[in-house]
Amino acid sequence: MNERHLVRLSRRFEDSAIRGYVLAIGPKFFVLALVSDRLWFDGFECFRAADVLTVSPDPYSDFAKEALKKRGQRRPRKPKIDLTSIESLLLSARLAFPLITIHQEKIDPDVCHIGRVLGVTRGQAALLAITPHATWTDQPIELRLTDITRVNFGGDYEDALHIVGGDAAG
Repeated sequence: MNERHLVRLSRRFEDSAIRGYVLAIGPKFFVLALVSDRLWFDGFECFRAADVLTVSPDPYSDFAKEALKKRGQRRPRKPKIDLTSIESLLLSARLAFPLITIHQEKIDPDVCHIGRVLGVTRGQAALLAITPHATWTDQPIELRLTDITRVNFGGDYEDALHIVGGDAAG
């Protein structure tokens, strides 16, 4: 992180490597500025450190950095996210971004929940979800904090959902 290397990491829940810049490290989670396979910055991902299997410099970093530079893509600054705990991560992310994606990969690696965090109490996060049709659900869902393995925000998909679906009512 301090040397600002473009890295590749592998995680126990994914078959392919993830590329990006580590921007901050907390006790359990860290923030990565994601570089997509199409070589664009695509928001931020917060991963549980315990789920990371390997981290190494990206072997194609010279090419990736040059492509990003020629596309006018600059390494983003660390978002105003508090990594002290999962509670503080979710609550600070909701202030900085209109939509948050929450993964519980140990429960189901193929499902994520996208929406607006309404609050965090008694070991659970209340999330008002937005559907893939960009419509808001009527009732929030409760997600156990101990089951959260990854949190994303500021990416192209979240942005598209917000553009179409707007802000949550209320």
